[in-house]
This record gives sequence, C-alpha cells and structure tokens, in this order.
Amino acid sequence: MAGETAAGPLAGLRVLDMTSVLLGPYATQIMGDMGADVIKVESLDGDVTRNVTPFRTPGMGAVFMNVNRNKRSLSIDLKNAAARDAFLKLVPEADVLVCSIRPNAMRRLGLSYEDLKPLNPGLIYCGAYGFSENGPYAGRPAYDDIIQAACGLAALHERADGAPAYSRTVLADKVTGLMCLSAVTMALVARGRSGKGQFVEVPMFESLVAFMHVEHLQGASFEPPRGTTGYERVLAPHRKPYRTSDGHVALLPYTTRHWTSYLDAIGRNDITSEIWVTDPAERSRNIARLYKIVAETTPTRSSTEWLTLFSEIDVPAMPVLGTEDLLQDPHLDEIGFWPLFQHPSEGLIRMVGQPIRFEETPASYRIGAPRLGEHSVDILREADLDETEINELLSAGSIRQACLDHDTP
Repeated sequence: MAGETAAGPLAGLRVLDMTSVLLGPYATQIMGDMGADVIKVESLDGDVTRNVTPFRTPGMGAVFMNVNRNKRSLSIDLKNAAARDAFLKLVPEADVLVCSIRPNAMRRLGLSYEDLKPLNPGLIYCGAYGFSENGPYAGRPAYDDIIQAACGLAALHERADGAPAYSRTVLADKVTGLMCLSAVTMALVARGRSGKGQFVEVPMFESLVAFMHVEHLQGASFEPPRGTTGYERVLAPHRKPYRTSDGHVALLPYTTRHWTSYLDAIGRNDITSEIWVTDPAERSRNIARLYKIVAETTPTRSSTEWLTLFSEIDVPAMPVLGTEDLLQDPHLDEIGFWPLFQHPSEGLIRMVGQPIRFEETPASYRIGAPRLGEHSVDILREADLDETEINELLSAGSIRQACLDHDTP
C-alpha cells in the first residue's frame, strides 16, 4: 500500500498540520486518507502521543500511529528565527493550515492568521483549541476531560447513574476533530466560489455544548421554558445493556410497531393497546416505565434467544461486543476494516480503517505514521531552500531529520 498515488477527494491539496495529541491529528489524518499532502509540523521533541505506550520503538506509540498515517513529518524549532523563516516558505503553497496551539502563542511566534494572510490570501487557517477567542474563557488550556466536564457530559452521567463520569473514549477531542474536518472542507468549497481564504475557529467547548444539546436542550428550547434540560429517554435508569440469563444484550424497541411487536412476543398483550405504548408523545413520557419492563424480562432468556427473537420481529438488537471481539467481527472482517500495513520501521501493524467510502475517489493508505522529522529535509527542499541553508539548520539543531536506522525514530 505504501507509495500509492492519492486519488481521494482531497488529492492535490497541501495541509500544514500544526496540531498534536488527538483533536487535530484525527482531523488531518482523514484529510490525508482522502488524498491531501499533509505535512505534520512538530517541535524538536515531537507530538506528546509519540511516547504513549504501547510501542515497538520509542517515539512510535500506537495512539500516535492511529492518527498520523498519510503524513510527512517536519521537526522544526519555530522559536528560532531562521527556522521560522524556512517554515514561512511553505505557506504560499499551502491550501490549509490547522493549528491547535493557543492563539496567543501563535501570535508571539508571528504565525497568526493576520501574519500569514499576506503570504497566501487563499489560505484556509483553522484554529482548533479549547475556547473561542470571543469569550471570557479565551486562552484557557483545555484537554478532553476538561471539556467533557465543562460541556455538561460528565454531569449527565450523574443524573443517570448517581455520580459524574467521563466517557470512556476521548469524545471531546474526536467530536471537535470531526467538526474541524467539516469546517475546513466547507471553507474550501467557499474558496472555490470566491477565491478567498479565511480564518476558521473550531473551539472544543462550544463544539461539545452544541453536540450535547441537540437533544438535551429539551424544555429550555422554548421561552419561557416548557420543562427542564435533559432528554429523558437517554437518561432513563434502565437505558443500558440488559442482563440476560448468560450475559448482556442491547435491545431497542423504538417505534410503535417495535414496541407492540416486542410486547406481543413476551406475552404482554395486556398493554399493547394502551395509549402510553401506542402514542409517541405519551410513550416518550413513559419511556422509563417501558425500559423497566425490558430490564425485568431479559434475564428470563439467553442472549442468543433474545437476539434471535428480535431478528424475527425486526426490532433493533445487537450483542454487547468488547473491543477485542471487534478484531474478529465478521462484518468488519468482510469489509476489510482492519487493514494490515507494512511500516518501514515498525513492521506489520494493524490500522483503524477509514469508514467513509467514496465510489469514484476512494481513500487510500499510502504511508505509515512518520518518524519524528522523517521528511524534514525533503520538505524544505520542496520549499526551495538550498543545501547550504538546510545544513545550517541541521547543524544549529533548529530542525531534526530522522536517521535512517529503522530501530530509531
């Protein structure tokens, strides 16, 4: 797969990726999968996730590799004037710059949108960081856990389960990463019409508040309010995988037909005609009551029996799969969701596949996640720096070029 020519919908675009950890790298990896030439601009120490275990080689951790394929690494000290000048030579040829560095730090480096716009009026400059610059939280540091607490997510767990809790995935980073990807592609469409680039802000806090409150604004959607916030169906105490006689299953009667078919199947014909079952508005007010019936009934049969029954009556149901189970899932196996890739330094690795499918312009896995500074010299040559300038930067320690020893990142 390495060396494939990009054919995706973003082929021909160049992206300067000045992000680290998960939010930005997740967005820019998808851009790379979709054909963009993504240059990962790293400090001399590199992205912090490089050394999050497990890894075969220091600097090439699993988390890092899962969000940094299809990128080339430029390791550079942007606080050094000569190195910064070298970086600026990349800007005129770039289509997109995505940055997760806080705006004040970028301004101090002379790399704000206002600084770069004169060099490239068509540049899409996306700032993806914790809080909007237009409010009193501007400039605060933020990571996934902080945003999960601030946006209301942790408190919703308290309403449902009695204690605040974080999601067991880095939800805020990845949701904001997808919003970043969406924002950049929309800005590219707008540039295609106007010829003008622009600054795009994608703050984590506001993104997650918006994401959460599509359903949870509820009664506060009206002025004056018609009830409290919080979507009762999602907060119902029995909305969870249901215990069976030998495990757990996910069962979700949702429509009127689903509920009447389910209740008929378990012998609860006495309530199938009740208005609180058949009327959607009344059912939504009584959903906790219905979920309690499910929770009380599922222990009477095995998981296989319930899954067979729900398949027969065409009601949504799935087994509760663990992360290890998914590696052998027949559906994911059939569609090739876990592609194997021969990485030049890390050997054979399993990758998280790209779920988006384009029939005419497919995603591709062309290069594995780069070693720190693996492409520094090549990228600066493309920016028309001569060998003397590059060697001076190397000698001064202002850029890093990965050595060719595959045992060293």
